[in-house]
Amino acid sequence: MSEVWLEVTLPVPAKELDGVCDILTANGMTGLVVEEEGDFLRFLEQNRQYWDYVDEDLSRRMKGASRVKFYVPDSEEGQRQMRCALTGLERYEPQTVSLREEDWATSWQKYYQPIPVGRRVYIVPEWMRAQSVPEGRVPIYLNPGLTFGTGSHPTTQLCLELLEEAVSGGERALDLGCGSGILAIAALALGAEHVTGVDIDPKAVDVAYENAAMNGIGKDRLTVLAGNVLDDKKFSSRLEPGKNKVVLANIVADVIIPLSAVAGEFMTEDGVFLTSGIIDTRADEVQAALEGNGFVITRRLERSGWCAFRGEKRK
Repeated sequence: MSEVWLEVTLPVPAKELDGVCDILTANGMTGLVVEEEGDFLRFLEQNRQYWDYVDEDLSRRMKGASRVKFYVPDSEEGQRQMRCALTGLERYEPQTVSLREEDWATSWQKYYQPIPVGRRVYIVPEWMRAQSVPEGRVPIYLNPGLTFGTGSHPTTQLCLELLEEAVSGGERALDLGCGSGILAIAALALGAEHVTGVDIDPKAVDVAYENAAMNGIGKDRLTVLAGNVLDDKKFSSRLEPGKNKVVLANIVADVIIPLSAVAGEFMTEDGVFLTSGIIDTRADEVQAALEGNGFVITRRLERSGWCAFRGEKRK
């Protein structure tokens, strides 16, 4: 029997989205879904060749949309989780809808199609596994489930584009803030020998392993750990300092800036530090932190108000 979930939606002015997301995350709510009409329209435009039709009802609901969604079990415990998550956000009026897991997934399946990213990556919803993959592309199979991590967001795409340039085969990589594991899985699919994923959320461990298994990747090639490299030196020592050719951080500027002071410890001398999730208004600040901590910026990518950097150790 499928689980019943409560979808909680907060209509939020666009300029307040970042602040609301920060509060929800601080209150322990992960797996946020941010909906903006601009992102939705860009997603449609970038993938126009893959649509048979556009869901008019969905388009109408996205008109002028700016909101944050999260999901909790439709139970007394879920109600408690929702109240905790909304602490400090009382001025917003939450809208709730009860739905079964398969109903949520099916509503996205009506229009979601494979997404080509960069030159080599091809992100495919798991239910479309039987479809052929374009020649020269590496498939990454994902099931959006209740945390819609599909790779359609510019921050993930920018990081994937940097990653496919950095991985040629046989590398060891470290994914700081691995979340659903999409970047770690992509690194392995592109030829990396082993990837260690790290996230402060313990739930990410199981999610990343499940997504990896969907791609035929086992624990012999992927290790996922819960911990904080900024606050726990003992934990950091488990991450093979000095042995990772690629270190990834697709997070936010406020985390990447302090990470830039320690990322070099985990890298080989010829390694690269790939960072994304940086809103363009913070890009110069992040670049200054990277350069101040011994990195030379060799690539800067920008798209839809977001930035990503490739940094190499200064010789």
